[in-house]
Amino acid sequence: MKTARARLPPAPHLTWAYFLDVDGTLINIADTPDAVLVDKTLLDLIENLYRTSGGAVALVSGRMISDLQSRLGMAQLPLAGLHGLERRDSAGRLWIHAAPPAAKGAIKDALAPVLARHPGLLLEDKGLTLALHYRMAPQLAAYVHQIMGRLASSQGQDLELQPGKRVVEIKPAGIDKGTAVAEYLTEPPFLGRRAVFIGDDLNDEHGFAEVNKLNGISIKVGRGASCARFRLPDVAAVRHWLGNALKGTE
Repeated sequence: MKTARARLPPAPHLTWAYFLDVDGTLINIADTPDAVLVDKTLLDLIENLYRTSGGAVALVSGRMISDLQSRLGMAQLPLAGLHGLERRDSAGRLWIHAAPPAAKGAIKDALAPVLARHPGLLLEDKGLTLALHYRMAPQLAAYVHQIMGRLASSQGQDLELQPGKRVVEIKPAGIDKGTAVAEYLTEPPFLGRRAVFIGDDLNDEHGFAEVNKLNGISIKVGRGASCARFRLPDVAAVRHWLGNALKGTE
């Protein structure tokens, strides 16, 4: 993974296709996934960008589509959830790329005593994936990575680890945010447009890599090594940059 230069992205255009991570990119990260705040300013920004770009906006998140929908509304908005394992296209059709792994129950059982010993850890069952958060116990980072890696390996080659910001997720292998972007780009209204992917976390690197292959605009939010070609410092900067695409349209 290369470190992106501190280059600002070019001015946005409404002719591009926008693929946007949510937590840490459009909204600030909270201590727990349920504690995030989605404000009206953001909802208006997404709605206006979706409308003026001809619908070429999709949110690509680690959250479940049902979670995104309940927080954002906008039933027409394309959404990719669980890092691409589930995807709602522009026509409203839902695509599921993997069934819940049979090993999930065994992994949850193995984690039960771990959670009992360490109340600062939070296990999030997303249906198709299991995410172990250590935001409230950062001193357990190495331990969490070790035990989640061991549990994933113990269940065969159909599972893989997806590390993030103070979270490690076990998910079905072979599907990620990059594959979600690639699928969208074969469909209208994304087809034929220059792709933009904005994200802040390790799980966004797949999206950056896919967009880079297509000579698109990959934007890393915040610090850290990344293959993204451009960088914005924080959530406020992302919102400002996206808002520049709307200037003169309202």
